[in-house]
Amino acid sequence: MKKKTITIIAVIMGLSFLALLYLQLEYISEMANMKREQFDESVNRALDQASRNLELNETLRYLEQEVNETNRHAYSVDSIGTRSGVPDGTVQKSHQFSVVGKDGTIYSSFELQTLATRPSQLPKTMILRPEKSSLREASKSLQESVRNRYIYQRALLDEVVYTMLYSASDKPLSERVNFKLLDQDIKAELMNNGIDIPYHFVVTTQDDREVYRCPDYTEKGSKNVYSQVLFRNDPQTKAGIVKVHFPDMNRYIFSSVRYMIPSVVFTLILLITFLFTIAVIFRQKKYSEMKNDFINNMTHELKTPIASISLAAQMLNDESVAKTPSMLQYLGKVTNDESKRLRMLVEKVLQMSMFDRKLAVVKKKEMDLNELVETQAESFAFRVEHTGGRITTEIEAVDSTIYVDETHFPNAISNLLDNAVKYRKPNEELNIHLRTWNEGNFVYFSITDNGLGIKKENQKKIFDQFYRVHTGNVHDVKGFGLGLAYVKNIVTLNEGEIKLESELDKGSTFTIKLPVLTNA
Repeated sequence: MKKKTITIIAVIMGLSFLALLYLQLEYISEMANMKREQFDESVNRALDQASRNLELNETLRYLEQEVNETNRHAYSVDSIGTRSGVPDGTVQKSHQFSVVGKDGTIYSSFELQTLATRPSQLPKTMILRPEKSSLREASKSLQESVRNRYIYQRALLDEVVYTMLYSASDKPLSERVNFKLLDQDIKAELMNNGIDIPYHFVVTTQDDREVYRCPDYTEKGSKNVYSQVLFRNDPQTKAGIVKVHFPDMNRYIFSSVRYMIPSVVFTLILLITFLFTIAVIFRQKKYSEMKNDFINNMTHELKTPIASISLAAQMLNDESVAKTPSMLQYLGKVTNDESKRLRMLVEKVLQMSMFDRKLAVVKKKEMDLNELVETQAESFAFRVEHTGGRITTEIEAVDSTIYVDETHFPNAISNLLDNAVKYRKPNEELNIHLRTWNEGNFVYFSITDNGLGIKKENQKKIFDQFYRVHTGNVHDVKGFGLGLAYVKNIVTLNEGEIKLESELDKGSTFTIKLPVLTNA
């Protein structure tokens, strides 16, 4: 129940951390998208205005050229005549204005007419009094003069417009665009829209022929390009395109959410710390269970020899029991055997403790692996044959000299054989096969049995201290769970490797790899 409660709490807290992390990342993403949309809108607005400025500059340039430097000129032709239907004292003056080009083309012309009275016809004693009709005539004449002047100026403007329509678009972009001025306009408009970061641009034709590239152009950030058509009202084949990209655009966009990055990092650290803490808790719980199993197993293991020795002592002290020589010999043998067994169990625990504290002393010696395997096979032959099976050896190693600890390494092989006997299938004969062979500069030794086998999920833990494959509440196999951990430590200390291949209900194979001792 406690383990289940811890698991539920861990899952809830883990999901909470993940949800918090997800919300933070979503917020950052939304902020970045919003900033990107604002950036796109600002850049497009700035480029549109820069394009309009370019067209206005071209128009002003043509106006200055045509007004101040044009070879076309305006002239007037005056004529004097008598106005028909008026008294003899009134004359009519006609002024003819024309705008003419160098080739004689008349672009516009207009006529200005005025009325006047000869002074000689006026009486010397006449006093002129303004009349309403005269004032109206003067006002009308002034308005007519202004109108005619406007028509004249508009004719000049029309000429400029006609020139731009029929000649300006025929020029190449390199002559129509002042690239330095375009750069200044783009920079100014970007700053007016709140964007003050480096940019690079190129000017191309509609068919992607490059006309201009800024001197400090770089390809960084060129995947995100903003384009704007130049001279958009010109024929499509004559228009240009300016393409702008920003090398530091991503940094600019994420600058608004950079304050959120520490929050995400801290949340991630808390999540990792939480997961590590949960892993440690479960590991400690697992070690606690293994420790309890070890204590229980050790209690069972130690109780048997202690009980046997205690029973033998009671029989020796019991006067009612006949003390025959055979009885004394039997009690002595039981006491001696159980004492050895008790000593061996205690020594195994002490050895593992020394290995954990790195206090174990390894005394290496040259040994022949083939001879060692033969000796161990003979010592276990009786126990294997007692099950109805047999133990076989296959000696193939040519170079079998190894440099290992003379005490612990034989004990490691003995532990493997002892496990094969203990974990055999009930009521079935046990067959064990020992083999040695060479590969390169290494010698290999394997022990194969047809016992119970080990599940795949248990094979990774089989070499851990105190670990025993669970058999429920049945205590049918004695041991502390230290045997294979002891074997692995011994093989590792002797510069070797050990691996397991096993299949449930089919048996197991332990393979040891050791370096061959060569005489240099």
